[in-house]
Amino acid sequence: MERLRVGLIGTGPWATQTHAPVLAGHPDATLSGIWGRRPKAAAELASAHATTAYEDVDELFAASDAVAFAVPPDVQAPLAERAAAAGCHLLLDKPVATSPAAARSLADAVERAGVASVVFFTLRFAPPMAQWLARRADEGPWFTARADWYSSFFAADGTGDFDSPWRATKGGLWDVGPHALAVLTAVLGEVTSVTAAPGPEDTVHLILRHAGGASSTATLTLRAPRAAEGLALEFRGEHGTAVPPGWGESGWGDSTDAFRSAVDALVCAAGGGERHACDVRFGLRVTEILADAERQADARRETELPAQPPPQAS
Repeated sequence: MERLRVGLIGTGPWATQTHAPVLAGHPDATLSGIWGRRPKAAAELASAHATTAYEDVDELFAASDAVAFAVPPDVQAPLAERAAAAGCHLLLDKPVATSPAAARSLADAVERAGVASVVFFTLRFAPPMAQWLARRADEGPWFTARADWYSSFFAADGTGDFDSPWRATKGGLWDVGPHALAVLTAVLGEVTSVTAAPGPEDTVHLILRHAGGASSTATLTLRAPRAAEGLALEFRGEHGTAVPPGWGESGWGDSTDAFRSAVDALVCAAGGGERHACDVRFGLRVTEILADAERQADARRETELPAQPPPQAS
């Protein structure tokens, strides 16, 4: 079988530390080139992996069978539509977009083009977690679950290791919310409704109903105090309470191993194999849920702000 030629869009930390090295070393893929919004960074990353830096993104599409994305979601969506129209399979980052309209347009473009798609939800592809979730799904039904992400992503000065304007603006709901939805739906099934309420800073609390009748909750933030950061994941049912042993430690969500598995899934789907559950349609559903939650949380923030005192007479 010929290797899948995969182009890379993006030159930031994820592209540099995970995407490019994995694509360059994958046994069934070839890193066919790199395009970025910063041409100098694209040239440096391409040189490091003995591939071509393209100044014209359409030339990258023409030289590739598939394209992997490591750019902000609202940069990704329109570029991914163009890639699909050019006949390229898609390895997308989460969330696929931050508006349902953009996500739906992308999903429709993928369907029209007849290309394969995989969305890189890290924990659905990290081998230990993927296996653990599959076992829990087989054990069902479950009564309820929770998935909490208390991240201390931003320092006191507002910067972060993977700092980007979209994370600062959209907060934990959009950055770690997809991780929570990915693990919860893998075991409990599709989300049928969401109720959301705001907490301090960017915190959002979710209550989710699932198609099988179970419910789940999630608390999401990128701005927890350092001493309060941590992750929680548990499922409760007739079998008792299931928690991944050593959850939160290195290995459960190793990005390199997970991305390698995502490339495996794309190679399989592009070759005519079964589509992965985490395809663009699932990415669309995640965007719809998060947008609904954002709308509810924003509305409650507006109505629950303390009343301003009337101006003093001069």
